Order: sequence, then structure tokens, then C-alpha cells
Amino acid sequence: MNPEEALSLVRPCILALDPYSTARDECGDNQPEVFLDANESPYENGINRYPDPRQKVLKEKVAALKGISADRLFLGNGSDEAIDLLYRVFCNPGEDNAVSIAPSYGMYGVAAAMNDIAFRPVPLRADFSLDEAALLAACDAKTKLLFLCSPNNPSGNVFPQEQIERLLESFPGILVVDEAYIDFASTPSLLPLLDRYPRLVILQTLSKAWGMAGLRIGLAMAAPAVIALFSRVKYPYNINILAQRMALTRLDPAVLDHHVAEVTAQRIRLQKSLSASPFVREIYPSEANFLLVRVDDADGLYRRLLDAGVIVRNRTRVKGCEGCLRISVGTPSENDRLLEVMGVPVHRGAADVALLGDRHAVVRRTTRETAILVDLDLERSGVCEIATGLPFLDHMLEQIPHHGGVSLRVSAQGDLQVDEHHTMEDVGIALGEAVAAALGDKRGIGRYGFALPMDDCDALVLLDFGGRIDFRWQVRFDREQVGGIPTEMFSHFFQSVCTGAKCNLHVEARGDNAHHKAEAIFKAFARALRMAVARSPFPYDLPSSKGVL
Repeated sequence: MNPEEALSLVRPCILALDPYSTARDECGDNQPEVFLDANESPYENGINRYPDPRQKVLKEKVAALKGISADRLFLGNGSDEAIDLLYRVFCNPGEDNAVSIAPSYGMYGVAAAMNDIAFRPVPLRADFSLDEAALLAACDAKTKLLFLCSPNNPSGNVFPQEQIERLLESFPGILVVDEAYIDFASTPSLLPLLDRYPRLVILQTLSKAWGMAGLRIGLAMAAPAVIALFSRVKYPYNINILAQRMALTRLDPAVLDHHVAEVTAQRIRLQKSLSASPFVREIYPSEANFLLVRVDDADGLYRRLLDAGVIVRNRTRVKGCEGCLRISVGTPSENDRLLEVMGVPVHRGAADVALLGDRHAVVRRTTRETAILVDLDLERSGVCEIATGLPFLDHMLEQIPHHGGVSLRVSAQGDLQVDEHHTMEDVGIALGEAVAAALGDKRGIGRYGFALPMDDCDALVLLDFGGRIDFRWQVRFDREQVGGIPTEMFSHFFQSVCTGAKCNLHVEARGDNAHHKAEAIFKAFARALRMAVARSPFPYDLPSSKGVL
């Protein structure tokens, strides 16, 4: 296909447009030091200057993450800006039309109406599969845009790539594939098709899996000629300076992977659990971060949930979704609350363990006193998200991923209005259970670990994952508290870890400074863990003379 063939579909007035140009567009790659071009306030406060109209730094980072060149990427004020630009660039008001699957994302039709473009929704089949023949039959010589959302909102299903490629071969206009939920899908993005199909536009977003809905940054990816048209028509400063800065700090693929893994595990859990609800009649398969659920009396159940403080999306008035609620996947505790309102018993007091990959475990432990989530990946590093409600404990737990070479997320809600006992105990147990679950059958591990001097202190932590449980603590603190935590609780915390991990754990420490002593112990534990769980270079599976752990 000719890379420039999309230009034949562009409105003549857009091709002739002399776009607004800022002085910072015109200065090219020069880096001015004194800014006297834009009538801004000269008094620096972090937001007194206009943002980069080309979002160069952010665009380069996003493009690298997506594996495309920056000239194939447009950054918009949400995906909605890109949708609106598609109409403004390609569709003549009052003349052209657009076709879309239905049910699907409502903004395709809203943006058409705002631009005076006829909108033709084509129903999906009863199972929400794609009817190619019906889509093409709805198109005519004035059809400029064809919208597909995959995974589709609200149904959650992905359309096969071969179907989309057939449409690309048959439909002469711009085919828009909205991949807002692609990070949650088991199938890959269609981005590799951009090289072959110059009339393909792919929409994605930082709002969903990347967790930046509040920043409003959407992505459009297409042939460079199409992206140049978007840049020509957009408002000069469409993404504000704070959104650009914040997005740069949040684009961490390791965090994305962990969040997607947890949401996927919780989606599976919700799908299984909701099938036991007395209100539920059908749950549609989903590759997104939500479920479409057909229920008895959708309006009544929606009000019941809202009265209980839980809001979902009532889709019963959308053709094809009669009797349906769309339920987003929340945190484990949020999902617990949903399930309870929908009449599904939530088992509390035992750990819910999910394995998300090789040596990657998520443990959710809920008791009357606490709700704990521990996400531990022994194979990857780079993620450290700790929130227990106890700042000093957070600081200590941060030593584990930093010095253990693992990824760790811990969140805890507990009865801290009483004291710290239950939170520290249950975090310790859940952490130990996560280690045990991630190790699995333990084949190939080093098994043993030990370490570590620190400032005026030294700490020795001995670990053995042989299967026997033994805990020894030879540490004396001269202070009753450190960081607001009773020093006696450190012994109890590590004993809880030992119990959960089913290991031998011996701890010794000496030194004068209580803070340093506690920190040395956590660092030593992290180093010992790193050694013990490492894949072993031994020429046999188990470092044991008995041949079993």
C-alpha cells in the first residue's frame, strides 16, 4: 500500500490549512535561555511557562515503550481528542459518515454528532463477535471512518487479527482500532501492522493499565503523514506541563506489569465468584479490566450497590446489553465489598494465593483485624510499593526489594487505632506465605542465606528453606520504641515471616543505634533471601543430601 494514500481522504481545507505556530515550534532544536516570546509571566514558579507544544521528551519515551518512531505517535488530551481530530481531519460536515460496531464506546457517536457527521452503528452478533459483512454493507462512498474497539467496551472481547486485516484490505477509508484495554489482553497489539497499512489508526491510552486517568493523556499511532495532520489541527498546548511531567515519572514498565498481573488475577477471581451470586445470570468473557454481567433487575441491583457505596456502570439501556452491568475490577478489598453486596460470601481469615508467573506470587490475607496484600516477584526487580500505615515499617520493608533484588508490593489496612500488633503480625505472615508460594517446589534454589555489617551495627540472618520451621532471635534493643514501633514487635514480625514461609530463620544483631540495628536486620534478611532463593549453580536439583526439601 502507498504510505501517502491516506492523504486522499483528507478534507481539502485541512490540507490547505496554515496551522498556528508558536515561537517554540519555530526555533527548532535551538535551546533558548531567555524566554521573551510568549507574553508569559517571567517569575518562575514551575508553571509560569507554556508547556512544550510537541511534548518531545514525553513523546520519545512513550514511542520507545511502544516500539515505534516518534513521528508515528500523537499525544492528545485523552483519547477523546484523537477521536475528535479524526472527524475534523477526514470528514466533511454534513456530507461524510462514519461506521462503528455497537455496542461500543459512546464517544465515537458523540464526536460524530458534534462534527455534524452521520453515524452508523452496526450491531455485533449476540455473542458480541464481529459481523464483517454487515459492517462493510453499512459503508458507502462517503464513509471515511470505521471504528472498532478491541478489547471492546463494554463487552470485553478481542476481535481476531485476521478479521481486522480483512477489513483493512476491503474498506477504503480510515480504520480506527481503539486498544484502550490492550494491556490487559492475552493477544498482542496491532501496532506491527502500521508498517503495512497506512490507513490504520490505533488508539491507546495512559488512563487504564498505566493508572493515569487523571492526567488525560491519550495516544494515536499511525503513518507519519496522518500524525502530521493531527499535529497540524490540534490546539497548540493540548497537554499541560504538569501532566507531561507527571507522566514521565509514572512510565515504569515494571509497575505496569505488576498492576496488570494483579488486575488480571482479580478479574479471574471475580468471574468465578460472581457466578455464585443469586443475582447473576451470565458473565461474558473479558480481556479487559472489567466484566459485563447480565443480572436480574439491573436497575434494582445498581441501586442496591449504590446504596452500599459501590458504583458500577448500568448498561441495561444500551442496545445489546439489556439487563447488564459493567463492573470494573478493583483492589481485592474493593472486590470483596462488591461480592458481599451481591450475596457472595467472602472467606476471611485465610490466605488467598495466586501465582502470576514463574516465582511470582500474590497473597491476599483478610482477617477481622486486617486486610493485607503482598505481591512478590523473585525473578524481577524494580518495583517497591509499600503502604502499611506504619511509616517506619514501610521504611524497613523497602530494604527487601532494594537489597534483595526482588519486586515487592505490600498494602495493609489494619486496626492501627488499637495498636500495631495485628498489622505487623499479618504483614509478616503474608510476606512469608508469598515467599513460600513463589518458591513452589524449590527446585534449583540455593536454599541457604546469610549476611551484614551496617555503620555501628552488624546483623546476621540465617535462612534455610529446607522445610523445617525454627525461629531464633538474639537481638537486644535498649529503647522501647524506634520509629514509633515497639522494638519487641520486630521479633514478632520475623517470627511471623518464619511461620508463613515455613523456614528456619535465625537473627542476631549488635550495635548502639536502635534505628541502624533494625535497618541492618531488614537489610541482612534481604541479602539472605537473595542468596537462598537464587537459582543454584549446583549440578543437581535440590541442595540436600536427602534429595528432598
